[in-house]
Amino acid sequence: MVSIFPRFLRKQIVYIKRSLSTRKRKYPINPEDTLNLPIFEYGVSKKSYNRIFVWGNTKSGALGIPYIKSSESYDVIKDFHRPKRLGFGEKNEVKQIACGFGYTLFSINSEDSDELYGTGLNTDSQIGYHDIRKNKPLELIFYPKHISLPWKNVSNIKILKISAGRAHSLVLTNDGLFCLGNNAYGQCGRPCIKDEDYSISNYIHRIEKLDGNKIVDIECGQDHSLALTEDGSVYSCGWGADGQTGLGSFENCHSFSKVGGDISTEKIVKLNSRCDFVMALNDNGEVFGWGNTEYAQITLSDGKQQICSPTYMKMLNKLGKIIDIGAGGSFCLVLNENREVFSWGFGILGFGPNVQHSVEPMKIPEVLFGKNDFQPNNMVERIACGVSHAFAITSLGDLYAWGRNRNGCLGLGDEHDQFFPIKVCLGGTVNNVHCGIDHTVAICKPFI
Repeated sequence: MVSIFPRFLRKQIVYIKRSLSTRKRKYPINPEDTLNLPIFEYGVSKKSYNRIFVWGNTKSGALGIPYIKSSESYDVIKDFHRPKRLGFGEKNEVKQIACGFGYTLFSINSEDSDELYGTGLNTDSQIGYHDIRKNKPLELIFYPKHISLPWKNVSNIKILKISAGRAHSLVLTNDGLFCLGNNAYGQCGRPCIKDEDYSISNYIHRIEKLDGNKIVDIECGQDHSLALTEDGSVYSCGWGADGQTGLGSFENCHSFSKVGGDISTEKIVKLNSRCDFVMALNDNGEVFGWGNTEYAQITLSDGKQQICSPTYMKMLNKLGKIIDIGAGGSFCLVLNENREVFSWGFGILGFGPNVQHSVEPMKIPEVLFGKNDFQPNNMVERIACGVSHAFAITSLGDLYAWGRNRNGCLGLGDEHDQFFPIKVCLGGTVNNVHCGIDHTVAICKPFI
């Protein structure tokens, strides 16, 4: 019988058979020896670490996703229309996040002290000064980089709160408040310097206390800053053209000054501002507002569209005690003690495409947040606003989104605007969510 294999292949087959038979005689396989073989395990994040999911605009670098190499050149990956798990969160214990206009801040728990990182747009050193060559600052950073702060009195640093505006950042620590980035309107709480080049600025302003009181909370508006002290007083600085500083005038202010008006005798517990309107919540569940009201955030009898002094929002009296607030670019949200969400203003308010403007707070049906016969105890626990989109977190750890869907910032798989709250698919239980102008970051815990 003639072999179908060529001569040289027959020789190779014979050689392989002989080699295998020899190997079996010299190295017999003992099943017990396999128990001593090393096992390679892939590194995973610690159980205590939060899972960080990001979605939206990738071109600004705010998602912390680095360049990827295509076949032709280095290109930026496309926008993420669905949540993507962030690798930085697998390597570090991320405690807090803040989203600005095109950039993101992260505070992480280190061995001895907390550390601050930032990624995204850095045109005004809002995430610190970074360069590769001298006097050639990086204005776009695609992966979180460490931000050095000028510590003074404390060795074991704890970052208590971080907040991000359009191009400036606030970092509250147990060593005081640190302000960095653009200060064109005095929003960093220091005098403005003529022709200051913020792109190469390495100056970080530190404020230890305000009028002798410890700072316990902070909030960045678009170009203004707010601080809350331990006695419940509010201080502000920065751009005041629409009255958003609440200092009784429409002038800019370059130092943190105490806000009066209707909150002068109140104990404020929470502040919120994404653009040029501010909401403040006191310890009795009452809400106050000031700033730009051209979209009927506060309805005034005299028709004014700017309020430069905190005003009690009596329009919310009928809603009961308020426990959470959200001030977007042209709309507002509140959550009452019955876990009901109310929306008003202008834009996509959560009631469908036919409702674009409302001067009165309107309740968003609870069924849209997953409350039904099968989940009767599922209630909204927290709300959050971007400039033109919003989120709600339920007691089951689900996240619901609605509003303008710039670059897929709603995380629903496309860029279509969403007129009703709809659930976002995430691989974890949501603890908190943070909104930029066109990107979103969520902090989650694993399901198991």
